[in-house]
Amino acid sequence: MIEKIHHGERLLAIIIPATFNEPGIHFCTQDDASQQIAFMRHPKGKEIVPHVHNPVDRHITDTQEALIIRKGSLRVDFYTQEKEYLESRTLNEGDVILLIAGGHGFQAMADLEMIEVKQGPYVGEVDKVRFERPVELAG
Repeated sequence: MIEKIHHGERLLAIIIPATFNEPGIHFCTQDDASQQIAFMRHPKGKEIVPHVHNPVDRHITDTQEALIIRKGSLRVDFYTQEKEYLESRTLNEGDVILLIAGGHGFQAMADLEMIEVKQGPYVGEVDKVRFERPVELAG
């Protein structure tokens, strides 16, 4: 089952576990989201018509990122925009997460390989504010 992590009304993240296997196309994000993510499962022979994407002017002020866990496990800690710790989830091999809002921190729970996809261009330290994790999460 696809999990959506909320803080109040605000959607923080969407987790697509490796075990999710429903047929068809499952868009997990709203049409107006700045980063889109979907799970697709099609039978052998299904054709997706060739296409190109038209240039579209987009104004994006948030940075969202998707993580794809290839090997190992990763603890994801969720925070409010005000840096208050909320909760954690552990992702394992094959899991995918789209981080949408709020803050987040990570800890590799086993040797880890992952892929990160996010909007660019990256503007260095101007792009983020780092802060200390709570003592109970250190280690």
